[in-house]
Amino acid sequence: MRGADRRIALGLYRAGPTRPVLERALEVGVTAVDTAYNYGWYQGHRALVKAAGDLLDRIEVSTKVGYFPGGYDLTPARLRAAVVEAGEVLGRAPDTVFVHNPEHDPDGLPAACEALATCQADGLCRAWGIATWNPLPLLRVAASVAVRPDVLMVRAGLAVLGPVLDAGEHLRSRMAAGEVWGMAPFAGNPSDPVWSGLDTGVFLEPGQEPVSSAQARLAVAFAVPAVSRIAVGTNRPDHLTELAAATSVDVSTDTVHAYRQLLREQAGGRGKETAHAVHDG
Repeated sequence: MRGADRRIALGLYRAGPTRPVLERALEVGVTAVDTAYNYGWYQGHRALVKAAGDLLDRIEVSTKVGYFPGGYDLTPARLRAAVVEAGEVLGRAPDTVFVHNPEHDPDGLPAACEALATCQADGLCRAWGIATWNPLPLLRVAASVAVRPDVLMVRAGLAVLGPVLDAGEHLRSRMAAGEVWGMAPFAGNPSDPVWSGLDTGVFLEPGQEPVSSAQARLAVAFAVPAVSRIAVGTNRPDHLTELAAATSVDVSTDTVHAYRQLLREQAGGRGKETAHAVHDG
C-alpha cells in the first residue's frame, strides 16, 4: 500500500497558525491548511490571514461551518452567511467548506448540504463536504441528501473504534462522496502513554528505512480508513517536517485488513488491544 498520492494538511484546531510553521509547510510540500469558522474563538480565518500574509495565495484552505457564538446552527441562511464571511476575510473563496459535525443535528443535514451545494454553484467555495467526528447518527438521513458532497472528512487512525470506521465508509457509499479525508490521527495527543505500548511497526511493509513512532502512526492512519489527506496540527516546524515524510511510508494491506476484521469481531474493544492481537497472531 503505497502513499504516492497521500497528502497532509496543517490542522489549526489546537495550534494556531504561525509564519514559521506555514513557511516550513510550503518547504516540505504541505500546501493545505484546515480550519473552521469557530477556531481561535471565531477569529481563526483572520489569524490565518495575519500569519500567512503573502503566502496565502500558495495555500489551499478548507474550513467548516456550523458552530456559532450563540450555539450550533445548521440553518441554511446562517451557513451561507458564514461562508460569505470566510471568503471576505480570506480575500477569496475557500477551497473547501464542510458542514461541521452534523451529528449534533442529523435532521438538519439535508438542508445544510443543499445550502453548501448552492454556495459552490454561486462561486462562494470551490468544493464542499461533511466533516464528522461520529458518522453513526448520519446514516439514517444519508438517503435524504439529494446532493453529492465532494469530500467526506472523518476520524482516522488506530484510536478510532471499529463501528465508527465502518459507519464512515457506509456514509461515503450512501452519499457517493468524491474523496475521503482524515483528521485526529493521534486522537488529539501524540504523547498519550497509550501509544508507548503499541507496536505500530507491525503495520508497515518490511525493508523500509527506519521511521519514528509518529511517522508510523500517521502512515497507518492513511489506511484506517483509506483516506487521501489527513489534517495534523503542530506548532513546531521540525515536527511538521517529520510528519510530512510519513506520506511515503508503505503500510501492509494484509495487516490493515486483519486489524479491521478484529475490530469488527471485537466491536467496542480498545484499539490497543486489537493491535496487540494482530502482532501476537
